[in-house]
Amino acid sequence: MLTLPVRDNIVVTPRARILRLDLQHHRFCFQAGQAVLAGAHGQPMRRPYSIAIAPEDAARDGVLELLVQVEEDGHVPEHLPSGTGTLMDAEGPVGAFTFPDRVSEQHLLFVAGGTGIAPLRSMLRHVLRTAPNHDIALLYSARRPDEFAYEAELRGLAARGRLRLHQTITRETGAEWNATRGRIDRALLSGMLRDEQTLCFVCGPQTLVQEIPTALMALGVAPERIRTDAWVA
Repeated sequence: MLTLPVRDNIVVTPRARILRLDLQHHRFCFQAGQAVLAGAHGQPMRRPYSIAIAPEDAARDGVLELLVQVEEDGHVPEHLPSGTGTLMDAEGPVGAFTFPDRVSEQHLLFVAGGTGIAPLRSMLRHVLRTAPNHDIALLYSARRPDEFAYEAELRGLAARGRLRLHQTITRETGAEWNATRGRIDRALLSGMLRDEQTLCFVCGPQTLVQEIPTALMALGVAPERIRTDAWVA
């Protein structure tokens, strides 16, 4: 277990924060998509949080980055540190939802719901650094327009042609939104799939993780090309 100071505590959406933990020259090896069991130093509760950066980012910048969900009112859960300079205990890495060492498929599809974007961002950044010639698509759903974490970064990648991005919101709001509304369904998936040989990664609420594989298989994607991970709010 490592005890690390919080270097940055950044509000990214009304219901999510980025915690960057200073590795302090510790060497922390992990695979893209893995998580740590984390909690404020000195208290017993630990919860799994996916690492939201690629292994190459962590090695270069000396940080671990976690995307954590907070309460509706913005309150940070009591088991997490509350500000910069405070200490966090991190155990790991843990988890089998990882990007494989070797990929034969040319086309990759990532499907994210809410803070389920965290491990998928790790994978995306890893692929863009190590295998930039893959065709990459991301379907990303959030409850409201202001709840897309890493939106500017992802839109920037899409604008530069590094990935194909499609966003949808799942709740009716008074906010202006000129893009797709509704949950990710078979029609949206069909529009993002290049072919039946696409390798797919799905992470988000349990309902999404249960429904998306069924829809992908109905579109001809074999079960062994569908990898999933569910988070529990």
